[in-house]
Amino acid sequence: MTSARVLIVEDEKDIADAISEYLKREGIATGWVSNGKDALEELNNFRWDLVLLDIMLPSLDGFEVCRRARMSGINVPILFLTARGDDVDQVLGLGLGADDYIVKPFSRVALTARVKAHLRRYRDYPGGAQFFPEEHLKIGGLEVDFAACQVWLNDESLSLTAKEFELLQYFTLNRGRVLTREQIFSQVWGEDFFGDDNTVTVHIRRLREKIEEDPSAPKLLKTVRGLGYRFGGRG
Repeated sequence: MTSARVLIVEDEKDIADAISEYLKREGIATGWVSNGKDALEELNNFRWDLVLLDIMLPSLDGFEVCRRARMSGINVPILFLTARGDDVDQVLGLGLGADDYIVKPFSRVALTARVKAHLRRYRDYPGGAQFFPEEHLKIGGLEVDFAACQVWLNDESLSLTAKEFELLQYFTLNRGRVLTREQIFSQVWGEDFFGDDNTVTVHIRRLREKIEEDPSAPKLLKTVRGLGYRFGGRG
């Protein structure tokens, strides 16, 4: 974990300093910017392993920073820091491509646990193909190279976040099976993740928007009413 680098995007310096101190105690290097414009410049020009992104920022708010980062293919974990705990903001943030959110005020233990969990999962993600019975999957117009972590739909390359790819991996491992939201949440996010079933719903919707030719009428990742989700068919 000592080589991990976390970018803190927070306009209140005392909060940024406290977060930095928390993470440095865990051997995690940090950088700090105080506005959305500088955050995008950092993400586009330097390597970061995770972003802690405040929502209320000068120049560009956190939602816009997240949206632009994902559009440009940046797939590192993004965790929102928000003082606004209502579900609308949380769902909007996750829908834009964030991996998690942390509501202020937060404890040092909670913050570092969440950061370390996402760093661990992100670093495991490129090597995750070794756990798969097939390195290459093709179903209809969807094609996945698990060894190279590349996905195409109708020969057009797709940009998936680490969490979206992890979801796709898990569904592929359980192809043809009905998976409940609770199962998906436990296996993909982990039991130590602080969230709820709505997190699964939002990420599945976002994954469908990328891998389905018509997300409103999915053919690959189907909802099984009252039970959960099923990916593809058997065999």
